[in-house]
Order: sequence, then structure tokens, then C-alpha cells
Amino acid sequence: MYDHIGLRVGDLDASVRFYTAALAPLGFVLCSRDDSGAGFGPKGAPALWLHLHKGSSGSAAHVAFRAKDHAAIQKFHAEGLKAGGRDNGGAGLRADYSPTYYAAFLIDPDGNNVEAVCT
Repeated sequence: MYDHIGLRVGDLDASVRFYTAALAPLGFVLCSRDDSGAGFGPKGAPALWLHLHKGSSGSAAHVAFRAKDHAAIQKFHAEGLKAGGRDNGGAGLRADYSPTYYAAFLIDPDGNNVEAVCT
């Protein structure tokens, strides 16, 4: 549905560690990196861009990534926690969203709410 998303980050190295670990189970990789930013997505097609920004990042964003199955979501959550993310809702069914909505939520190093979901 989207072409790309850009997020401001205060510590590029911490954010790259977090997103590298959390997105690997979903099939996404680090595609581009320099001193001012990094891009993640399918190999050769970055769609999530992290931009180094010193100062207030403003309000937090919510980004949801589609996962192929429940196991990928569970691994997303576990790997994201190991890489410095904070728990914002473990892997599980969210029947209040829909009867088949299975998701997990993490807070990234800059306070963004990051989700992996499959329905």
C-alpha cells in the first residue's frame, strides 16, 4: 500500500541494530547505509528509511509490517527485544481487531510503535 516510509532516529547505529534483527524474520534486509541514514526492505528495494536527526523527533509513528505466519511474528518480537526494542504487546491473536488478526508490537529505540501482523 505504501511506496516508502521515513522515520527520524536519534541513534542510527542503535536503530540499524534493532531493525536488522526485528525485520530479518519478516524477510527484510538492510539495503542501504551511510552516515546519515539507512534503508530496509526486500533485497534491492528499500521501503523503510531511517534518517539521522539530532533533536526532538516529535510524535512517535506506528508502522506495521506484514508477516507470512505466526512463527515469523514470534521471532520478530523475540529478536527485536534482544536488539534493544521494548515490549508493547507480545505475539498473539487480537480478536478485537478481527477474528484472525495475529500480531506483536515493539517500541523501537526512538519510541515508534512497530508491529508485525498476519491475518
